[in-house]
Amino acid sequence: MNMYCQSAFHQLEIVIASISEMVGQLSEDDLKLRPTEGKYSIGELLEHIAVIPAADGAIIEERSKDEMEQFYESISLKKKEDILEKLFEHFSQLKFQFEHYTEEHLYTETTSWWGVSHTRFEWLLQIIAHMYHHRGQLHAMLVHTYKKDPEIMLFE
Repeated sequence: MNMYCQSAFHQLEIVIASISEMVGQLSEDDLKLRPTEGKYSIGELLEHIAVIPAADGAIIEERSKDEMEQFYESISLKKKEDILEKLFEHFSQLKFQFEHYTEEHLYTETTSWWGVSHTRFEWLLQIIAHMYHHRGQLHAMLVHTYKKDPEIMLFE
């Protein structure tokens, strides 16, 4: 894996470790909390976070809308343990995927089913941004709505 990808994966490890810490402080009942009607509950947000590395890894490889819908429908994570297990599994899959890319693969543009094109390396940067974004949402939900400050480091 090239140096830039190694650094990118280090950032993913940081965000995943902090998410895991926050999940460890939650009860199973906390997963049902929904701060805003019509938006994700804490459990639904965590399920989404756990799926990002696998889903976005598939998008990088130009999976169709139908294939992605089937993938999302196949996921049902309702317990903390299942969420964390899938998060780590999907992270490992994504890392394995990138370890096997050549420089040419990394800098080849691929197109998502909705028509956005990026190099595979740029998609990786997008995944990092996506993970940090949702970690921020989770942290804000816990702190501002439920007064449950996890008191963890969010950045190195």
